Amino acid sequence: MNPALDSLQPYPFEKLRALLAGAQPPAHMKPIALSIGEPKHRSPSFVAEALSANLDQLAVYPTTLGIPTLREAIAAWCERRFKVPAGWLDPARHVLPVNGTREALFAFTQTVVDRNANGLVVSPNPFYQIYEGAALLAGAEPHYLPCLEANGFNPDFDAVPADVWARCQILFLCSPGNPTGALVPLETLKKLVALADEHDFVIAADECYSELYFDEQNPPAGLLTACAELGRSDFARCVVFHSLSKRSNLPGLRSGFVAGDAEVLKKFLLYRTYHGCAMPVQTQLASVAAWKDEDHVRANRDMYREKFDAVLDILAGVLEVQRPDGSFYLWAKTPIADTEFCRGLFGQQHVTVVPGSYLSREVNGENPGANRVRMALVAPLAECVEAAERIKRYVQGL
Repeated sequence: MNPALDSLQPYPFEKLRALLAGAQPPAHMKPIALSIGEPKHRSPSFVAEALSANLDQLAVYPTTLGIPTLREAIAAWCERRFKVPAGWLDPARHVLPVNGTREALFAFTQTVVDRNANGLVVSPNPFYQIYEGAALLAGAEPHYLPCLEANGFNPDFDAVPADVWARCQILFLCSPGNPTGALVPLETLKKLVALADEHDFVIAADECYSELYFDEQNPPAGLLTACAELGRSDFARCVVFHSLSKRSNLPGLRSGFVAGDAEVLKKFLLYRTYHGCAMPVQTQLASVAAWKDEDHVRANRDMYREKFDAVLDILAGVLEVQRPDGSFYLWAKTPIADTEFCRGLFGQQHVTVVPGSYLSREVNGENPGANRVRMALVAPLAECVEAAERIKRYVQGL
């Protein structure tokens, strides 16, 4: 067996199940889960119709590169959304459909890491655990950059030692972040591109929450925006990951894309050809419909705004928590240990949240997720409001 498997840590939800084992929440209370970041808003009906209308494609072997129509739709969306000049993104070279960002992030790491180079995979801390697992199974060492409130819940990239950048092979970004919801500023992205050039590493920008934001007039910038402003038409060392899961409430479609550096994607395509992860044609055609429509995405944001407004109004003065830059998470500070808070909240109020320490790693005696919890506002508005009221009662009873 691969010995690297023994280095993998349990997933946060496995730890959470163990933490809550034996707790007996009130039977009369309906359970409310704010733990798993699974979108619960209705999926767009026109996407389901497109999927159904193309079921004859079940008889077709899909290609790993994907159909031109999908790659063209994705390239056009990137141009509109991130202000990339027309023609810079060649759909045949700079875009690759993937079966959701989770699969792509893992496979991409196996492609890029040189396991003979004593390399580092650098990521924010807290982080999406795929970054860590992918690094370990690729033969690299994870290196964690704390995301603290003092720095806006973003890593302090200026404090990273030169020897870390020298060993870095992949820098993972998540913007807006999971679980903090923090956005990496555009100027910071530009500085990181310069560092990638200087030290020859790849920036892997996980932007799966990029379409969940609050100001309709100011969509958050992404790594492609930075490339456009830098005149970087080859997108060298820059790769972005996007998905329809959060943007379009289609987690079960398993549809996303990777875009950026053509030379890196050429190698990634080779890896995926052997990996056997081609997206079914009917899924690709349904995805085309989703990427071409923004009305359902704006409606999606409206629903999240309503939930954030309602929940934050209830929790004001009760918990130390702030509106994030984006995503659908609240990153709340707890008055007691985060694990004790989660178990007590579940046992007394039948509400499930995730301890922040389960989403982070302790480095030099500090766990940046300690005394915080992640709340995913994915349930319907009424449930989110009820959960907030229960949380308020729980905190007031401590």
